[in-house]
Amino acid sequence: MTADYFDHVTEATEWLRGHGFGGGDVGLVLGSGLGAFAQTMSEPFGVDYAAVPHWPAANIIGHAGKIVGGTVANRRVLALSGRAHFYEGHDLRTVTFAVRVLSRLGVRKLILTNAAGGINTAFTQGALMVIDDHLNLLGSNPLVGPNDDRLGPRFPDMTEVYSKRLRSVADATAAAIGLPIQHGIYVAVHGPSYETPAEIRAFRTLGADAVGMSTVPEAIVARQMGMEVLGISCITNMAAGVLPQPLHHDEVMETAQRVRAEFSALLEGIIGRL
Repeated sequence: MTADYFDHVTEATEWLRGHGFGGGDVGLVLGSGLGAFAQTMSEPFGVDYAAVPHWPAANIIGHAGKIVGGTVANRRVLALSGRAHFYEGHDLRTVTFAVRVLSRLGVRKLILTNAAGGINTAFTQGALMVIDDHLNLLGSNPLVGPNDDRLGPRFPDMTEVYSKRLRSVADATAAAIGLPIQHGIYVAVHGPSYETPAEIRAFRTLGADAVGMSTVPEAIVARQMGMEVLGISCITNMAAGVLPQPLHHDEVMETAQRVRAEFSALLEGIIGRL
């Protein structure tokens, strides 16, 4: 990790702080089709990623590419509507740049969301899954290379990537609003092609319940920086081979739209309990 990288994180942090984005209680990364939650915040204000120094673009359909500040349940929230992905050609330092900045802005609790394919055959399309742990099959790690101790230790512990406390908060919130919720293991793959049925069978053998192309690098970096992490997957489609039909990104967007109200209620309730 070069000195330039730290300087770029600092410049982006100071720019955002100068535009009113400092001191968030909760950081939120909104995955494919889930960005509408940012519009439900009280007194929202936002800027396009392109306006922030060194901030990577979010060019995928379903990712608005904005950072939005606002209030949810009397908590100050900084929400990222869209993320950069490894499969776009970014290196993992770039993919996790936004999480570095959120931490430097003072965010100590981070909620990572994504659209995922369901591997566990007990899941239904549209289910919401709390991530208990992950498998990193991206073929790399965002901490590869020289370490900058100003951003975290060389060998951060990953025993509890996803906070037990926050998972309990998610369960209590779901119970309070009468929303069924699942728990499981998320496996991250490089993409952008969807997985083959043989790969899905292998992932199931490894213990994975859902598959996606994000979240894991962000979670690793967040833990390195001492943030408390909660992960939530929206099972927008069943993974390859689970159902006798091909996979389409349109299906991901349609399902995310269908569960938007439940997803928003869960997030709002969780944030209110933090």
